[in-house]
Formats: sequence, structure tokens, C-alpha cells
Amino acid sequence: MELIAEIIVSALLIAGGFFGLVGSLALIRLPDLMSRLHGPGMATTLGVGSVLIAALIWFPVFGGGWSWHELLITIFLLATAPITGHFIAKAHLHLNRMKDQVPKPPKGDWATFSAAEKSGAEKDNAAR
Repeated sequence: MELIAEIIVSALLIAGGFFGLVGSLALIRLPDLMSRLHGPGMATTLGVGSVLIAALIWFPVFGGGWSWHELLITIFLLATAPITGHFIAKAHLHLNRMKDQVPKPPKGDWATFSAAEKSGAEKDNAAR
């Protein structure tokens, strides 16, 4: 049983290191923010998740007790990484693009641009 656990933990640690390396290289090598956002967001999340799952397996098998910390950190990381990436992409979109440079959505308008226009119109009305 310990040999199987060692093999699984070793594989998870190697995978975690590989994903961390790929995410770091993507952060350095990719040309702009929107492409740089994808590499570390995906690869580093998988890398840290792999290391945490390896720790979750290692400690109960080799004499330590169960710890919920690793599981909770993994769940929190997997839940918050996409949200953070989405917020960074939206901020980049608003800071660097005008409404006419953004492709048209299938119907209606992009919600964040229409909200920005409404708040801008409200500020203009308040100034008058």
C-alpha cells in the first residue's frame, strides 16, 4: 500500500512541477496580457492542485492524520482562479479598448460596456 501511495504522490508532484513550470514559462513568453492570463491561470492552478492532492494522500498514509486544509485550499483555488482571471480580463478590456473596437455580441450589448455608459450618463446628468 505504501509503495502505491509513493508512486501516486511522486507522479502528482512531478505533474505539479511540470504544470508550474509551463505556467511560469507562459507568463514570461506570451506577448500580451490576454494570452499571458490563460497560461498561468490554467497551468499553475493544476500544478498547485496536484501538489496539494499529493499532500492530501501522503500524510494519512505515512503516519500523519487527516487534514482538511489541503482539500479546502484546493477547492478554494479551483473556485477562485477562474473568477480572478475573468476580473483581470474585464479590467484589461475596459482600460485598453473602446466600445467600437470590441466585437458585437450575438444580441444586445456587452453588459459591462452598457453599465459603464449608464454610469457615465448618470455622471453627466449629475454634473448638469
